[in-house]
Amino acid sequence: MTRVAVNGLTGRMGGAVVETAADRDVEVVVGFATSDVERAHGVPVVHPDEAADALREYDVEVVVDFAAPEGALTVADACAETGVAMVVGTTGFDEDGLDHFAAVSAEVPLLKASNFSQGIQVLQRLVGEAVRALDDYDLELMESHHNGKVDAPSGTANSILATIQEERDVDPVYGREGHAPRDEDEIGVFARRAGDIRGEHELILAGNDEVLSLSHRAEDRGVFAAGALDAATWLVGRDAGQYEFGEVVDAS
Repeated sequence: MTRVAVNGLTGRMGGAVVETAADRDVEVVVGFATSDVERAHGVPVVHPDEAADALREYDVEVVVDFAAPEGALTVADACAETGVAMVVGTTGFDEDGLDHFAAVSAEVPLLKASNFSQGIQVLQRLVGEAVRALDDYDLELMESHHNGKVDAPSGTANSILATIQEERDVDPVYGREGHAPRDEDEIGVFARRAGDIRGEHELILAGNDEVLSLSHRAEDRGVFAAGALDAATWLVGRDAGQYEFGEVVDAS
């Protein structure tokens, strides 16, 4: 049974990971959070500043992270110190944060993904194929998430945008207002935040009197929790380095 620690245990995704782990050969033995609680979801809670000691005490094999950027980086340092693998689902990092993870991955196996849905992985591949084939169509990218999500656009939307930009030289325009004629080399990017939306992403390609829509909707957070746990069990025992969730999907 794989021994897992969850960073961001008291959050929405932390609870989903614990719930999903109950049906797998995985045991969540400790969690990290800044909340002033001793236990959450039946799991002991430790402050991220004390993560290194907790990783040793609970004999953790891999950390699954769905937290805030600052806390994720703190726990990443603890993983590097203790030799524990790390799966990172937190988004919203700046370039310094991404460089920080690159340094950590020199010490331990690390897998960072903006989305742990298998469907999103397939969508990414379809996006690349569609943009290559319809290279003169207009592009618009839209995403929707719950009202508590703080980064915009979402990490998944940014990943889709990066896939598009590998194929076409387009400049993102984040929303439009007033007199805003469309440039042929732009892509509109729109973020919506409302209610308890789990995650919706849609790319439309329009031209030649037709519209192609590529979209994905998550019905439950368990989708992401399951993918993160798949990544965690896959990552344990691998060499230090940076890995991609697509490798996990391809191996399944």
